[in-house]
Amino acid sequence: MGRLLAATGLHFDSSFFWNSLAHPSTAFLQGLETTVYLAVISQTLATILGLFLALARRSKIPPLRAIVWFYTWIFRGTPLLIQLVIVYNGLAAAGVYKFSNISIASFVIPGVVQAAAVTFTLNEAAYMGEIIRAALNAVDPGQYEAAMSTGMTPGQAMRLVVVPQAVRFVVPPLGNDFNAMMKNTSLASVIGLSEMFLVTQEISSTTFNVFEIYAVAAIYYLALTTVWGIVQSAIERRIDRRWGIVRQRQSWVSTWGRRSVTVVGGPVSPENEAILQGVGRPHR
Repeated sequence: MGRLLAATGLHFDSSFFWNSLAHPSTAFLQGLETTVYLAVISQTLATILGLFLALARRSKIPPLRAIVWFYTWIFRGTPLLIQLVIVYNGLAAAGVYKFSNISIASFVIPGVVQAAAVTFTLNEAAYMGEIIRAALNAVDPGQYEAAMSTGMTPGQAMRLVVVPQAVRFVVPPLGNDFNAMMKNTSLASVIGLSEMFLVTQEISSTTFNVFEIYAVAAIYYLALTTVWGIVQSAIERRIDRRWGIVRQRQSWVSTWGRRSVTVVGGPVSPENEAILQGVGRPHR
């Protein structure tokens, strides 16, 4: 890579690049750790809050539905970067609330970490609420009615019957959102949180190896999302096996009159087969 850039007249410090990639500094590793735990905590809390938002959107109480709609409208319609600045700097400047360090035993949670986690949670919950609501709506209403006919309460029917079936619809978009969450943590650098991106900026300003250190950061972000992609695929396969869904690479061709529908090389599930059966008998 160094020779290739040198041929184009660009400077590339290969020794610095490989050393930073294989032996990152302590500050960089701490920034990486902050990125991971901030993403995990925020996504977990956002999923829990999103479930309550989804249930509220399905409520029969109009004021409750209106409040949740307004919340979703605000957080999905404004930039996450602005939300971070308002929560951390804006609230303090307005005298509403200032995030201070919290000590739990010997563990200290910095105020900036709290502000970032709160903002990421509130922002992501707005998306998760819509994802979970769509998943709940995807479950056959007859499942809820059947559960109620057995003597279950509405809460039991939702918790024991509907929600478990909705999980398989939630996992793929949830995994994609967590993937985005790990990258969005870089925005917390604007409020001074020393996550991986801010540490990268600091190293860049002290060493002047801009391209090299940002390339290292990009590789680490790519590694995080790749590892999560593998985990997500394993979770999806586990859920598919639990529900008896067989996913394998096949080619299906369905004809209907003079029109044809072809699905090549994609996963085939009962849902896909049902769609094809709607326009004609699927055959290989």
